[in-house]
Amino acid sequence: MIRSYTDHAANERTFLAWLRTGIAIIAFGFLIEKFNLFVATMADAVSAEGRHLPDVADMGGYGRGIGHSFIVVGIVFILVATGRFVRTGWMLDDQKIHSPGIVADLSLSVILAILLIGASILLFFA
Repeated sequence: MIRSYTDHAANERTFLAWLRTGIAIIAFGFLIEKFNLFVATMADAVSAEGRHLPDVADMGGYGRGIGHSFIVVGIVFILVATGRFVRTGWMLDDQKIHSPGIVADLSLSVILAILLIGASILLFFA
């Protein structure tokens, strides 16, 4: 049997949760990107009929940038999760006492919060 099996299993469950979060963030980025494309297409269709939608076409670059940012942050989440998984597995096998590393977690949380604020601005003020 593997020594500290329950600890290694908990490490793997945490890794899988981080992966799920990264994939969800990437999917949300794709959703914003495709919704932005849908809105731009609808604005073009409405303007072809002679009507005008106020400033919908002007938000195209902003929505695309937010969508791409979410995709990049999701990929970073997956890379950080992989690094954490390997590091934690190594620390579990080591018998020394290690301090927890929260810099990556805190940094990703702040970046994600900034992106969510940016997406909220896009949805509420567009």
